[in-house]
Amino acid sequence: MNYSLIIVEITAVLIGLGVLMTDLWISPTARKGLGYSAAVALGCLLAFATGSLAPQHGLGFRDSFVVDDLARFFKAFFLFGAIVVILMTVEFSSRIASGLSEFFALVIFALVGMLFAASANDLVLLFVSLELITVTFYILTSFQRNRLASLEAGVKYLILGAVASAFMVFGIALIFGSANSTNFRVIAAHQTELATSPVFLMGLLLVLAGLGFKIAAFPFQAWAPDVYQGSPAPATAFLAVGSKAAGFVLLIRLLTQAVPQITAEWSRLLVVMSAATIIYGSLCAIPQRNLKRLMGYSSIANAGYLLLGIVAMTRSGSTAMLFYLGGYFFTVLAAFTAMCALAEHVETDEIAGLAGLGRRSPFLAASLTLSLVSLAGIPPMVGFFGKVLLLRSVFESAPGHPDLYLLLGVAVIGVVISLYYYLGIIRSIYWGGNTPNLTPIRTSLGTKVALGTCIAGMVFLGIVPNGYLRIAETAVAGMESAVGGLKSPAVKKVSAH
Repeated sequence: MNYSLIIVEITAVLIGLGVLMTDLWISPTARKGLGYSAAVALGCLLAFATGSLAPQHGLGFRDSFVVDDLARFFKAFFLFGAIVVILMTVEFSSRIASGLSEFFALVIFALVGMLFAASANDLVLLFVSLELITVTFYILTSFQRNRLASLEAGVKYLILGAVASAFMVFGIALIFGSANSTNFRVIAAHQTELATSPVFLMGLLLVLAGLGFKIAAFPFQAWAPDVYQGSPAPATAFLAVGSKAAGFVLLIRLLTQAVPQITAEWSRLLVVMSAATIIYGSLCAIPQRNLKRLMGYSSIANAGYLLLGIVAMTRSGSTAMLFYLGGYFFTVLAAFTAMCALAEHVETDEIAGLAGLGRRSPFLAASLTLSLVSLAGIPPMVGFFGKVLLLRSVFESAPGHPDLYLLLGVAVIGVVISLYYYLGIIRSIYWGGNTPNLTPIRTSLGTKVALGTCIAGMVFLGIVPNGYLRIAETAVAGMESAVGGLKSPAVKKVSAH
């Protein structure tokens, strides 16, 4: 077994264990510094993972683990996200009554699950990596034990997550019973005959249902608003960015690598799922008055937009999905970093509590405003260009498929609806009702660095998208070449039952 392929994952585990061990020897007042140290360690790991010394392309562990350009793209994505979330947690630390170091470690262990998900080439590794992510989030979402809302969020996520996991493991069992294998390459080699097996198709549908829960797609989205509202803001941010991206990289692996022919036959199902997700998330966000709950419905709508890349079933669709995820990454992390900075000074998560923010902290107000503008898809922010790429990829695939034209119309309607509730938040920030408290809000250096990086990403990728677009294209092209270009042991014969 080539253990050098998982050097990034092993190092991340060691960093997490190091955080837990170091906590035994430092005073409670030094735990914020431990967060900064963990962020620096992950930054060094990010530099290694994106450098020339990183593991080269290859297959390992009986072909269940793959390192290709797509895996390296998402590993960098997850590492950078974890760094920002840890910096966010340092700012939020006053709202965590106890166990701050454990919170840092759990974020890192969730990161490990995401890193394995990026390289999953087998249904067993898919399930194990998702469970590592999900179990850590069971704890993270309910970490504020002194808040009833946080405990409620953790219980809801636990119950619904367990149901989704049951669906997935049962689906994997059915697939294994039909294909005699859980490896994506084996399944891809025999998908034509497997497509005639009702047992295999039922198993695939159950796995798709489990992944639909992870990305909060309709009809598996019911957990998202409650969990987003009750969870600590850093946990919500990592759930919105990291867990969702992990679900989508696994969807890409499964639907476009393992069973592309079946995915094409299921195009109508995916169209309905994407359209329903966009409409549900957009319409339900309109009456929301709690900012975190609104972001939960926004996350649902954005899952629908990302599904457009799967529906297109083209290289441009996958590229657009990766580009949109990158823009969504900077946008959502900027919004939640600003919320964490406000937690000390604003007692409520209600949108009305943002009144006067434009005068109390022009920097935080501008950061939150830019993130909302990007989410709404207003130029020149990255959200606009990402939505254009996704819509264009579907439009290119639409001739001969009338359903796709209908999906395009639904997506445009969703964008128009989103303008109402996103701009409503901006109105509250700058032109909200009278507020008696106009005390200036000071932000820490770590928050300024995190917000500055996210703002630069939103603006730069929106104005000059070509460089990042080429990276996304390389990741997709590398994935496609790896499907047939990597050597592996002989494929076992499978039979459809």
